[in-house]
Amino acid sequence: MSSGLRYEKKSTVAVFTIDNPPVNAWTPAMHKAFYDRLVEFIDDDSVRVGILTGAGDRCFSAGDDIKTPRPPRTHSELNRRYLEGMREDTDLDFPGWEHKVLTLTRYKPIIGAINGAALGGGFLYLQLLTDIRIAARGAQLGLPEIKYGMSGAGGALQLGNVISHVDAMYLLLTGSMIDADRACEMRLVNEVVEPEALMDRAFAVAEMIAAHDPLAIKVEMESYYRGRDLPRDQALALSGFMFRMIRSTFPEKPPLEDEK
Repeated sequence: MSSGLRYEKKSTVAVFTIDNPPVNAWTPAMHKAFYDRLVEFIDDDSVRVGILTGAGDRCFSAGDDIKTPRPPRTHSELNRRYLEGMREDTDLDFPGWEHKVLTLTRYKPIIGAINGAALGGGFLYLQLLTDIRIAARGAQLGLPEIKYGMSGAGGALQLGNVISHVDAMYLLLTGSMIDADRACEMRLVNEVVEPEALMDRAFAVAEMIAAHDPLAIKVEMESYYRGRDLPRDQALALSGFMFRMIRSTFPEKPPLEDEK
């Protein structure tokens, strides 16, 4: 795909590959293509799990492409662009379709396969768009924006709700990169594997998930994501309602032998 993003379906698993050498940086056209492919992925009942990775072994993604020309705009024009949002006829530029990507409602899992540096916007997409993460040994993660006066990612990520306060502050305030093992200790990733095993492991996890009923996967994800920001009593009520609803869609099964 000329946009720098490849989308392939392999049985019940779809693979999104960021492919814009040398560092897999995101252009406005790539954000738009990603949005379109995500909509397709969400609506396609033939695929049950996604994998997001980068081409090559140098970078998962180094974030937005700083070499993409930015046409001169007044502050008023920029603010209107933010407030009005993106439409199909909107010219491709920054800010662009990345906001619509991040605000899509999605209850279909995506696994991050981190094959190199995940920095800035690459880290942001990894954190907000993947549900399980596997990193190749040698991968690095970081948010270097503060070094360039472009801070504020911690709020969008709600990073202190995901990892410890001190770990979040270290990443956000130093702009330092951490290696895959440290990211695993912080619980930013689930596991670390050798680079040559990365995609095999991502597919193995994807296939474990895809073996389940797709409606059960959707209900589990929706209950989890909606419930985690609710007060406990509301979360219990929501999960109870969704449990009863999905149980009513499946025929009664005889008890297991060890339950008789």
